[in-house]
This record gives sequence, C-alpha cells and structure tokens, in this order.
Amino acid sequence: MTMLDGRRVYTRGDLMERYGLGRSTLEKLYREQDVNGHPEAVGSVGSQLAWDAEEWDRWYAARQTGRKVPAGLVTRDELSDRYGLSRHALKKLWSERESNGHPDAAHQVGKALYWNEEEWAAWYAGHQERSATADDPDAGDPDALVTLAEAARLLGLAQSSVTVYVKRPPAGWPEPVRQETLGGGRVRRLYRRGDVLAYGETSGRAVRRRRSP
Repeated sequence: MTMLDGRRVYTRGDLMERYGLGRSTLEKLYREQDVNGHPEAVGSVGSQLAWDAEEWDRWYAARQTGRKVPAGLVTRDELSDRYGLSRHALKKLWSERESNGHPDAAHQVGKALYWNEEEWAAWYAGHQERSATADDPDAGDPDALVTLAEAARLLGLAQSSVTVYVKRPPAGWPEPVRQETLGGGRVRRLYRRGDVLAYGETSGRAVRRRRSP
C-alpha cells in the first residue's frame, strides 16, 4: 500500500499491478483527462505521479460499468480504513468464507470487489463475538473483566491502536473498573467486557452513519 500525506494513493506501478493495465494505457488515460474525467494527480511518490486511491477506484469503476458504483458498497481498502483491519486480515477472512460465512461480494469491476457495507458490518460483529466466545470461557459474561489487550482483541483492533486510548480516549470509550499496579511502575487496567462490546457496537454505528451517502 502506497501512502502520501496520510492517505492511500496509487502510482502507475500500483495501478498496473492492481488492474492489469499497461503503462501506455494509463498514460493515455491521463493525457485524455479533459475528455474522460480522469482524476488529477495529488502529488508524487519519488519520481512517480500519485492519485488518490479511492477516487481512482471509483472513477475507473464508473468508466467500466458506464455508471457509478451503487451507494453503500465498499472496497477491501475502504473496509481496512474504516474498521482498522489490514488488507492481509481481510483477504484471510475472504479466503475462509466457506467456513466463516463471510458475505459474498455484491459487485465486481475488473479485479476490484465491492461489498455491501451494512451486510459486512453486521457479519463482522457476529464474527467477532463468535471468535471471542470460542477463545474465552468467560465470553458470555458481560461483567467479566478484560485487559486493554483483550479489549483490543474483542474489537478486532491491533493492540497498538488502543494503547493510546489510555491518555486520549475516543468518545464513548469506557473507564476501567479496576487498576492494578505492577512491577516497574506499570499499571494494568481492567475493563468490563460488556462496556467494551457496547463501545464497539456504538462506534461501529457512528462510523457507518458518517460514511453513509
């Protein structure tokens, strides 16, 4: 994944790999942007021009189908951005769809797959709950206490993502119900499982509302 100023971008090399297009074709599309509406480059990565990935995906999908991608559909990269999962993790979930019930793609343009976000989010919430129950004998108890690392696992987030919550908690993040002092001045914070899951459900709905067209 190529990044520029904190956002995903494509270089021509990225586009050649992702869409199987030749360099000359990509150069021609860009030269004819006044006619075809090709997005403007947003900067450079080294010596290569770069385009906003989401904008380019949508432009190309519309060009291929002759219409815009239906509202409510998202790519794997958009799922990664919105739910904090890596592309590798999302590809693994997709590859295991026969056993985990992952939703089918709702739309495809070239190699790009699109999923109904509402359907995917509902499935993922259930998948997280099932995974937590399988791994933890106390998973059914909302009053059970979990560490910050366990809270991250319940929410499907990397542990590093929630470490900053201690000093900069996002809206709705629960207060720990108990704190234990460990050796070396470290502190173990314990959270009520039900509070963590409630935060995950609320924050997921908030993300979907913000992203809705």
